[in-house]
Amino acid sequence: MQGQEEAGQASQEARVGLTSQGGSDAQARNALLIRILDRREEIEQSILARIQSDGAPTETADPDYGQGLRAAIPAALDYCLAGIERGEAGPPALPTALLSQARVAVRNGVSLDTVLRRYFAGYTLLGDFIIEEVEAGGLPRDAGLKRLLRALACSFEGLLAAVSEEHTRECQGQGRSSAQRRADLAARLLAGERLDASPLGYDFEAHHLGAIAEGPGAADALRRLAKALDRRLLLVSRGGETVWAWFGGRRALDFEDLEGDFVRGWAPSIRIAFGECLEGFRGWSLTHQQARAALPIALRSSE
Repeated sequence: MQGQEEAGQASQEARVGLTSQGGSDAQARNALLIRILDRREEIEQSILARIQSDGAPTETADPDYGQGLRAAIPAALDYCLAGIERGEAGPPALPTALLSQARVAVRNGVSLDTVLRRYFAGYTLLGDFIIEEVEAGGLPRDAGLKRLLRALACSFEGLLAAVSEEHTRECQGQGRSSAQRRADLAARLLAGERLDASPLGYDFEAHHLGAIAEGPGAADALRRLAKALDRRLLLVSRGGETVWAWFGGRRALDFEDLEGDFVRGWAPSIRIAFGECLEGFRGWSLTHQQARAALPIALRSSE
């Protein structure tokens, strides 16, 4: 009896993991993740094969679509596995590659239904692999497994919501002008979204001087100022007579550079506010915020 009890206890201890909270739960989760990572290539190939067999095209005239589709599989897998590892802390930030691929899908005529169906296929396959490894590792199907699958489902729901929103936004943006799309992209970058900024054609690692101008002819005046300062200009129209601008360059600008005849001859109908000259992407955002804070003063001033 004692030997049977000891054997039963040893067997139970060997299977401890997904059944408990705290350290044991984390150890079992990590052990499962290691087993899944050992089969990573197999999982990615299975997902790709499922996608290729769904009847929708996986290649288009645009090579970016096929390349992006293949890159999206490991990115989505990383995201979901990170969500499992984080558990109750919630899913991580969505990889920008998945948002970029949603936009590329729109430009290549791939419907949202097809995009979501492919994500569901990958989610289902990953769940199957997880169950296989739970059984292979001798882990019981109980509360711990439920917590793990709930974390996976939470990550997947966030993925679907973000991809759906990005696909829909891109569809709506197809009917807008290039200037409107640029303005929307700049606003979203300022709001902290991690997006591909290359369509703006601007060096975000440079030194930036942010400005906001209002009034008739403001855009033309800012273009002339950029030329006078020998600066790369990022210009965004915000509707009406309001314009956002950034003057970029490899060296910092001094405000003495703005005190020449050009600024002294600034049209009285145009009001302009500047931020400080700051460096890098964070500086690009901060100098704009400073210009926004200064704008009400510029609008009330006679100079």
